[in-house]
Amino acid sequence: MTVTYLLGAPLGTASPGRRILDLGTDHPSRSGLVEIVCRLDDDVIEEVEIRPGASHRSAEKLFEVRDYRQLLALANRHDWQAPFAGELGAALTVEAALRLTPPPRATWLRTVLAEHARLHSHLGFLSVVPARLAPDKDVAREVHAAREALREQQARLSGNRVHPMVCRLGGLSADADGGWLDAEVRLAERVGALAPVLRDLLAGAALPRGVAVIDAGTARAYGVTGPAARAAGIDVDLRRASPYLAYGDLDVPALPVGEHPGDAASRLTTWVDELASTAELLAAAAAGTARVDGPVAVKLPKVMRVPVGDTYVAHEAPLGRAGWWLVSRGEKVPWRLKLRTASFSHMAALEAVLPGTRVDDLPLAVASVGYVVGDLAK
Repeated sequence: MTVTYLLGAPLGTASPGRRILDLGTDHPSRSGLVEIVCRLDDDVIEEVEIRPGASHRSAEKLFEVRDYRQLLALANRHDWQAPFAGELGAALTVEAALRLTPPPRATWLRTVLAEHARLHSHLGFLSVVPARLAPDKDVAREVHAAREALREQQARLSGNRVHPMVCRLGGLSADADGGWLDAEVRLAERVGALAPVLRDLLAGAALPRGVAVIDAGTARAYGVTGPAARAAGIDVDLRRASPYLAYGDLDVPALPVGEHPGDAASRLTTWVDELASTAELLAAAAAGTARVDGPVAVKLPKVMRVPVGDTYVAHEAPLGRAGWWLVSRGEKVPWRLKLRTASFSHMAALEAVLPGTRVDDLPLAVASVGYVVGDLAK
């Protein structure tokens, strides 16, 4: 029997052979259609094909008709769970090609905003814990409220709740005052306090072990990075391995490998652990920013042209490694800007490890692998 499970489809649109897989109202899977086509033997998945929906926005081709300032706004919309990570990656790549160094305060504040985006993204994926896997309405409400608080805090700096569009080549368009930085520290503490609560929910749920195992070999074969790779026992984190922004001056912790590395439960646990460590890192970055004075931007010429050549930059986005390959022919727009996205690698790996999974465990398996459709179907 073949059954198609729909992620991101409106509730009530199921039909014979097509079932809705709902991971909760706050979960990122609600935004953008993905089909998981399963051939079943009784209640066990034998074969699976993952089909991203019709959401290909041709971002890479659109970059080629945007000048270097304009493309930051397009990059912002790539992973809409962590929009700042997109504009940051694009800015870092173009700045590397131009050999342009932002002011120190801009570098520190960018670090704050990168970790702020990480908290927002992680909370979204972890919302499935109190919403579906270990139902608790009070915790679900607090997770939702914390995400709203992160959005409002971002809006106080940038004027935009969802897409900050605050990165500029050579720095940022807005600076943070002391009151904003103090509020950021308090918000980090609030989100960090959710980590032990979510961990207790996971422990009490007694989730099945051995579901959709992405071990170290599979992770390397499919290019899995981020929390999913760390759950598989691979110590990979560009913030420590190749420090950029202000990470070289911060203590980026190495997360412990779980007792059952690589399965769905361990991936969720790793996310929870990283929620706590990210909150601490964010508070430290905010404190570091407060100690640095000066501007947050440099003056740029009216027309920006990148020298002929190619440049590759990778950074640690919330879901994993994000790579940007820029090829310039010396014009006002890129000749090529190629993206390496974590979502694509993660869903490819999930497709490989789902066979053998019981249908009842499919929500757990899918919820444990981070993806955003805009990042998947680029």
